Amino acid sequence: MNNKISYLLNTIRCMHRYGSVLTPKSSATTRKHALWISKNRDPLGNVNLRKQCLNIFSSLHGSSLRLLSQKTDVFSTGTQVLVSEEPSQSSLEAEKLDDSGSEVKHVMGSSDPFFHSLQKCTCPCDALDLAVESAVSIRHYTNCLTTAWRLFKHLSEEQQRYEKQLIFEHPGFARLCQQLLQTSRRMTRRDLVFSLHAMVNLGVPQNTLLVQTLVRVCQEKLNQLDNRCISVLATTLAGMDKDKNVSALQAGLQLLVEQRISGISDIFILQNLMKCMGKDIPVFLKKKLEVAVLKEIDNLTFPNALRMVMALVAMNYCSIPILNACSKTIQENVHDAPFRQLIHILEACHTLQYRNVKLFSALADYVNSTACIWDKRQIVRFLSAFETLGIRPSELMDVFAEKVTEDPEFLNWKNLAIVLRAYSRLNHIPRGQKDLFLETLHSCLNKCLPQISNTELLKAVYSLCVLGYLPQQALDELLQKDHKDELILPDDLYKDQKEMMLRCVKTCMELDSPSFTRPTFVQAENPSSLLSVNLRKAQEALIELLGDENMFQQNVQLPYKYHIDFAITMDSDRKKVLPITATNDLPDSSVQRLAFLFVPLSAFCVGTMHPQGKLAMKKRHLNKLGYHVILVLNKKFQEMTNEDAVEFLKRKIYSENAFPFSEVTMQDNN
Repeated sequence: MNNKISYLLNTIRCMHRYGSVLTPKSSATTRKHALWISKNRDPLGNVNLRKQCLNIFSSLHGSSLRLLSQKTDVFSTGTQVLVSEEPSQSSLEAEKLDDSGSEVKHVMGSSDPFFHSLQKCTCPCDALDLAVESAVSIRHYTNCLTTAWRLFKHLSEEQQRYEKQLIFEHPGFARLCQQLLQTSRRMTRRDLVFSLHAMVNLGVPQNTLLVQTLVRVCQEKLNQLDNRCISVLATTLAGMDKDKNVSALQAGLQLLVEQRISGISDIFILQNLMKCMGKDIPVFLKKKLEVAVLKEIDNLTFPNALRMVMALVAMNYCSIPILNACSKTIQENVHDAPFRQLIHILEACHTLQYRNVKLFSALADYVNSTACIWDKRQIVRFLSAFETLGIRPSELMDVFAEKVTEDPEFLNWKNLAIVLRAYSRLNHIPRGQKDLFLETLHSCLNKCLPQISNTELLKAVYSLCVLGYLPQQALDELLQKDHKDELILPDDLYKDQKEMMLRCVKTCMELDSPSFTRPTFVQAENPSSLLSVNLRKAQEALIELLGDENMFQQNVQLPYKYHIDFAITMDSDRKKVLPITATNDLPDSSVQRLAFLFVPLSAFCVGTMHPQGKLAMKKRHLNKLGYHVILVLNKKFQEMTNEDAVEFLKRKIYSENAFPFSEVTMQDNN
């Protein structure tokens, strides 16, 4: 009895709120007043709000609540109301379908005054008011619902929270849902899919009688859906939790798309299907979607290019032809892309493992040329995205370094950690301001020392050491923690990584110290004759060039756990290669020692032969140990013929400059 009284009071309060606001204008006024009041409280703070609203629906229709299970007859058409007692497990994200023509806009009759009134609605409750006052047909009700959703999705997040409460409490919403439930099997295909889309995205729980009924009717009418309806249905299902009915409908939809894919020419529908069907679809279907997109690729607009990249990410499919076409369009219109889209593009390229030097250069040049309009924190995000991809935007990094030295106050620990990691990994020292920049970072690190963890301290010190800078105060604190065994715990999941970083820090403290004196000769530790398979070609080329295996060492292990693939000793004029056995007693001033390192492509910044941080640190330290280092890109070397490989090594050994060849642009995906 108490529950019935409560339902009655709720109904009276709801009717009192809307009794005098049956016109769109008055409803908008009420909404604005309600939104003004809601600024000081969270209208959805009550976890039982949805339950309460649905109880109101039940009292309005004089029926009791009924939970829907998998065994429930979803075609029961009495006065059953739509919902279960439990709120949705997760809020469904509003899916944007607008694309010039807007997927969610219903086709409205131009001669019916009702639709003219509907177009004048300014908030969701206006559409519900109109449904109560004037709706007389299925088409009227479905268009009221989709209009309510269209207006709802354009509100801010705060407004949406309160507007959802108003929608669920509105007496017209319960009536509208009841009409949809009773007429679901008589709806047109477009009314059906748009109604399901609106209900799901307005947050009506998925396990309600109404939603499950619409899902089942969509199963029955699946073969009657046109391409646009298929696109909307795919979007809707992507936002729903898996249950028996949803899974069955998704399986049927996948088969239907497979049959019709060759006949779909709308690029928006194609990319929407790619996005909504996701990464779990079979590879052959992904390839069919790729072929269909490539047929229409010449008509790709800039917004479609951005969406297509995101669709490929959602499908987890790296289509080089599509991405190349999208990249070209993005390069031509990069000045129209907002900050968020630029970040998404870089993140998408990382996810898809797509490397396009021209695209990256265009994005970096654009950010650099407009650096004055970006907030410094935005540039930090750009640097983080570039660092993740292994891209070194040198001009942008120089400009940003200048901004840091001028105003370091914005560098809180989060931003400082990103900056240290980016400059360290990409091995970038700002031109003309190395000392000032590194000292500024060191000063910012000292301010953050009391608030950062041991792991964060180790990473920060490691980054500065990789750049060849020793932050003394942070080093002292780090070594003190290491001495107390507070730095690396026995059960630490990242124990190996931390030990590697700590070892590098201690190596830098010795070799990069101003007091370090280069030894006369560093004896190799047990050089091994074992050689990896990918270095056999280099071994054979050296034997052919030098005539004997005794003229070089292979797989050389040095102190500090450094490794050299091949070591060669020459006279001081670099004219003659000396046998290994004859060089041990020679003074260091009379010989030159060469260290060949065959390194993978990933050891360089994308598109260049500029070594990344760890390789640059190793090269610097080998120089300190008395070796001239020659870096060889192993992938390119393996592609050479035997004759070219011998000639290549000959030039490197007998040239006057034994340092790595100059920074060059490598071939990209175009």
